[in-house]
Amino acid sequence: MRRIVYFLLLLVSASSCLSKKELVYMQNSNLKETVPTPIPSTYKPYQLQSNDVLSIKVQSLEPEISNIYNIIPPSSAFGFADPGTMFLSGYTVDEEGNVNLPNVGKLKVSGLTVTQTQDLIQRNIERYINNATVVVKLISFRVNILGEVTRPGQYFIYNERATLLEALSMAGDLTRGASRENVKLIRQTPTGSEVVLLDLKDPNLTQSRYYYVMPNDVLYVEPTKELVKRDNLVSLNVATVALSVISTAVLLLNYFK
Repeated sequence: MRRIVYFLLLLVSASSCLSKKELVYMQNSNLKETVPTPIPSTYKPYQLQSNDVLSIKVQSLEPEISNIYNIIPPSSAFGFADPGTMFLSGYTVDEEGNVNLPNVGKLKVSGLTVTQTQDLIQRNIERYINNATVVVKLISFRVNILGEVTRPGQYFIYNERATLLEALSMAGDLTRGASRENVKLIRQTPTGSEVVLLDLKDPNLTQSRYYYVMPNDVLYVEPTKELVKRDNLVSLNVATVALSVISTAVLLLNYFK
């Protein structure tokens, strides 16, 4: 029985060994230390959808008028508003793709970028306020990161051009047992959802249209086959030790009867 336990421990140790090739992101032997390698950007600005939440601020020399557009969220003791409070106090894009502003009424913003939305609101606000400045931000930009990462959870992003690697770094990076070749991205679209598998070891990842994360993306990092095998062996090892203890206890009971 002891030899079996040692053999299982040896198998667990062997199965947990990972090579450098299995852990390194974006492997490319053509990269140089002294000459930068240009990579074309594939970034396309996010187009607003229903249920997005916007922060809309209007500033002018007539604050008594412009303040009717400014929904001020309650702040914490340190003067900051948490994302949940900002979410409740923002302007939500309704099912028809509109935002509803005082005096202005409903404006169609679905399909527009944040910059285009800001320009649209600016033109309409100027009908009521002279020399107004409008600032629009998307405050419902969040991603969910699950699976083999250090800190799975939901993360708010304050950078419209955040990349896949930046999002994963917010979750503390991948664990050693994570599959770098199978990162599942689930993205919401106006017609439903789309799912794609991303390979972090592929140097062409930066040219993928999925390299930049979008609001409401879900990232699921799959475990490696080696991790699954190791966990199974550990479970088998525990079961084997438990059976050994039970067998020993039964023998002792029979001996002392």
